[in-house]
Amino acid sequence: MAAKIKKGDTVVVIAGRDKGRSGEVIEMRRAEHRVLVRGVNMVKRHQRQTATQEGGIISKEAPIHLSNVALADPKDGKPTRVGFKIVGQGGERKKVRVAKRSGVEIDG
Repeated sequence: MAAKIKKGDTVVVIAGRDKGRSGEVIEMRRAEHRVLVRGVNMVKRHQRQTATQEGGIISKEAPIHLSNVALADPKDGKPTRVGFKIVGQGGERKKVRVAKRSGVEIDG
C-alpha cells in the first residue's frame, strides 16, 4: 500500500501531550507504524560517555504512532487527510498524493 506520510513531510500532532505542534518527519518506522518528528515528543535520556560523544543527559525525539499525526495541508498548514490521484496519460501515468482538505497535490 502506498505511504500517506513520508520522510521529509510536515505533519501536525493531533493527539497526545504535543497536540497542535508540527514538524518535519525525520524517520519512518513502517514496521512499527511510528514516525520521528523533529522537535516533537522530546524525551530526556542518560547518555554514557564514549570516545566520540560526551556523556550526560540529552534530549532527543521519541517515536509517535502514525494515528496521532496528520499531514499538514500545503495551503494553510492545518491537518488534512491524504488521498491519491492518478495523473498523466498512457505510459507516463503517476500516482500522486492529494490533500483532502484543499485538493492540492502534495508531491509530483
